[in-house]
Amino acid sequence: MSDVFAARRARLRDRCSAAGNAAALISRPANVRYLAGGAPHGAVLLLGPDEDTLLCPRTHAGGNTDGRVDDQLRLTVLATATGDPAVAAAGALTPSAVESLAVEEHHLTVARHRAIGSVAPRLRLADLGCAVEQQRIVKDEGEIACLRIAAEIADQALGELLESILVGRTERHLALELERRLVDHGADGPAFPTAVATGPNSGRCGHHPSDRRVEEGDFLSVSLGADYRGYRCLIGRTFVIGTSPADWQIELYELVFAAQRAGREALVPSAGYRDVDRATRQPLEAAGHGEGLAPRTGHGVGLEIDEDPQLAPAAMGKLDACVPVTVGPGVHLPGRGGVRIDDTLVVRPEADGGPELLTITTKELLAL
Repeated sequence: MSDVFAARRARLRDRCSAAGNAAALISRPANVRYLAGGAPHGAVLLLGPDEDTLLCPRTHAGGNTDGRVDDQLRLTVLATATGDPAVAAAGALTPSAVESLAVEEHHLTVARHRAIGSVAPRLRLADLGCAVEQQRIVKDEGEIACLRIAAEIADQALGELLESILVGRTERHLALELERRLVDHGADGPAFPTAVATGPNSGRCGHHPSDRRVEEGDFLSVSLGADYRGYRCLIGRTFVIGTSPADWQIELYELVFAAQRAGREALVPSAGYRDVDRATRQPLEAAGHGEGLAPRTGHGVGLEIDEDPQLAPAAMGKLDACVPVTVGPGVHLPGRGGVRIDDTLVVRPEADGGPELLTITTKELLAL
């Protein structure tokens, strides 16, 4: 794995050199982990002209490594507990060798930016922008393997919940049980706060589990994901509780399912981000649900649960192979409830079988 991380750093170093920057300072935790293999709390990564150094606060040097740090890196632990690794990294650069340092301005606070300038006043600070995030979009097969396992864990946890008695239990209780089951099956933790929504809450985007209890005839919407070795997936499903679905529930479910299937089928290399969103959104708009739709129908996943690309109406760019994304349309009818169906998939060319579905729990409308 060391060679993998070294190759990632080399790609970024080449980009920095082309922009006239001899060094780069990476401070965003997910980006540090991507390039270093691990990210102790508060650590920063300095890509220098001669060697790469991971600088850690003294208080966190021995714990919470958040992954295994690449042993090819030089590891520096600050001498004092109050030191700032980003400031220390800038101060360690030799002015004669490095005139310009690229930093992640979207992550650094103004105070940190000023502190770096004060310890290295002759150092020109340039904006690295989202170069690392862009590099992270296309995943290698090792990363996809981690996502695949994360999806398997989420499927297992959800499948077990569906076999249990649900009526009378609260949304909050079900969410906590799902998160426990994720860990039981090997996850490092949930990929994000698990969402369980019942009855009039179902299908609502961003719903926080409440003390509402599951009732007969409810729609039950569940959204969960597993974190496995830092890689995060997402699955969302909707079910009917305890009885045969009502006609309106069947009609709404079939509509959302058709929209989600259209979005999944649009996931091909070179497809525009907004074209995938449009394919997913159009059936719902045609049925009169355009005003209540979420601002996007999917997004990338990886070391963060919400990464680029964004599958949204105004999103620019086209998909590449080996890009994992979610496709998750939903419709919520105020006072009645609704449906959300969400999958994690990997974009693959047609010659390789088309998009790879990672989350495989059935999308049939089950009455539990």
